[in-house]
Amino acid sequence: MPALNAPADAYLANCPCRSILDLLADKWSALALGALTAGPLRFGEVRTRLEGISPKVLTAVLRRLAEHGLVERTVFPEIPLRVEYALTELGRDANGPLEALRTWVEANIERFP
Repeated sequence: MPALNAPADAYLANCPCRSILDLLADKWSALALGALTAGPLRFGEVRTRLEGISPKVLTAVLRRLAEHGLVERTVFPEIPLRVEYALTELGRDANGPLEALRTWVEANIERFP
């Protein structure tokens, strides 16, 4: 573990940055954050936006994002129960660079073999 007050260095094996990089570099995490940019969505709405994701994987992704403070899960005590997912301030901050990467990939996809 890096010394207290030492700058974070993701190149060091024990840097806590690595687990966050792992989370954000995951395609489903990056896409889920992007899907929530316009505002809160219910689980089914996120799943519809992320074509090809299974409910099990989406549940795990949203749980991880919430555990790391990027997404807020709100349960509304209604019948039937309603749950919404929304970006936190941290999630909005993280989404900026991820949005730039998504946009770059879309604009340059033809350049890849």
